[in-house]
Amino acid sequence: MKVENKIILSNVFNIVLILLVGFFAMQNLNLMLTKLRFVEIADDLNASFLEMRLSEKNYFLYHDESALLDIKEKIDSTVKSIDLAGQDISRAIGQTNLDLLKSHLKEYSEMVDGIRLTSRRDVSIEATFRTRGKNLREFSNAITRLERQGVNNIIARSKNVLFYSFWAVMATAIVVSHFISQRILRSLREIQKLAQSISQGNFNRIERLSSADEFGSVIEAINSMSEELRNREEELIQSKKLASLGILTAGVAHELTNPLNNISMIAQNYQEFYDVLSERNRLELMKKIEGETVRIEEIVKNLLDFSRPKAAKLEKREINATVLKALELMQNTLDISNVGVRKELGQDLPPLYIDDHQIEQVLVNLITNAVHAMDHGGILKIATRLGGDGQTVKVDVLDTGKGIPPEFLTHIFDPFFSTKGVGGTGLGLSVSYGIIKNHGGTIRVESTLGAGTTFTIELPIYDSNKNKRNK
Repeated sequence: MKVENKIILSNVFNIVLILLVGFFAMQNLNLMLTKLRFVEIADDLNASFLEMRLSEKNYFLYHDESALLDIKEKIDSTVKSIDLAGQDISRAIGQTNLDLLKSHLKEYSEMVDGIRLTSRRDVSIEATFRTRGKNLREFSNAITRLERQGVNNIIARSKNVLFYSFWAVMATAIVVSHFISQRILRSLREIQKLAQSISQGNFNRIERLSSADEFGSVIEAINSMSEELRNREEELIQSKKLASLGILTAGVAHELTNPLNNISMIAQNYQEFYDVLSERNRLELMKKIEGETVRIEEIVKNLLDFSRPKAAKLEKREINATVLKALELMQNTLDISNVGVRKELGQDLPPLYIDDHQIEQVLVNLITNAVHAMDHGGILKIATRLGGDGQTVKVDVLDTGKGIPPEFLTHIFDPFFSTKGVGGTGLGLSVSYGIIKNHGGTIRVESTLGAGTTFTIELPIYDSNKNKRNK
């Protein structure tokens, strides 16, 4: 069932309950109004009956013959009132009580007619006359009291019905709303889990939840999207592998071609001019071949470092000591290149869990690149500081060199990408990137043409519990 239909059904159910409560309340209200109308009529009847009894007393005490005529007129008036309001009275007190009331009135009226026709005074007739008048009044009063009590009972019953009905409707509405909301929330949670799973690269389908509502359609659509993304990811990974292989092959071919060409040319010259070359020239040519061979070995070594990075020997270290050691190794190069050093090393920095030699290698590589960027000298700034979240330490390496063009920044860590032309292999930053990643850190670059470049390394601080588990 669709969510919209579920909500409509729950609303219809609650409306039906409210209408039923309203129906019963209306029934009680109508009955109460009927009884109230009878009470009003009964009050008038009782007033008439009271006047009849007063006229009756006047007749017996003062022998006033006109009192009988008054009684007869009031009886006729009362009968007419009862006939006019007969339906309301019948609904209020029932047809049986209405017939009894009419019977009492008829008997009382017949007694009045009998007394008027008989001029002599008869004690027994007078006693019967009084008794029937008293019975009529008492019957009317009894019915009136009963109806008043009935009104009170209806009011009390209606109050209870409305009270319990209100809470029943509230409880039902809460239960139904909770049931529907839980069904909706369960579907939403599944959708959330699926979305989070997709965001983490897990493209598994949701099979355990089957729903015929809109959420079921959404989940099915997300499952389809997940399957399509998985297929696209496989294609993308494959294409990236092919692209990386192409870049790697092109890079290796490019880097090895130059020294191989040089070796080939030297070998050809050596063979062609062997007879005319002096021993000194021959040695120089061999040294050149050796130099080109060393260059090839360096390229291969960097390539191996990139493809099969050495396992890091992680130990608890102070980053400032590693920075100072890297600067000490590069001090001669800095002096020769007329590059000044400005150190801003943070105090009381927490220790790191690092391979000191590998981080030193990264820093030496960054310092070397900075020196190459400052052809005519400049300032190298190295700063260490605590990360903003308090869980990392940052190392900034800044130079005042020529900067890196913006279009090159996105490729700066790609293998065999170099801004030095034939002067570099393009593997140094790639190897550095891999080392930092293996340490659970990050490395990023910012650069402004003509102003300089900043490399920022961020490494996690030492956590004794975590690092013990990782050993």
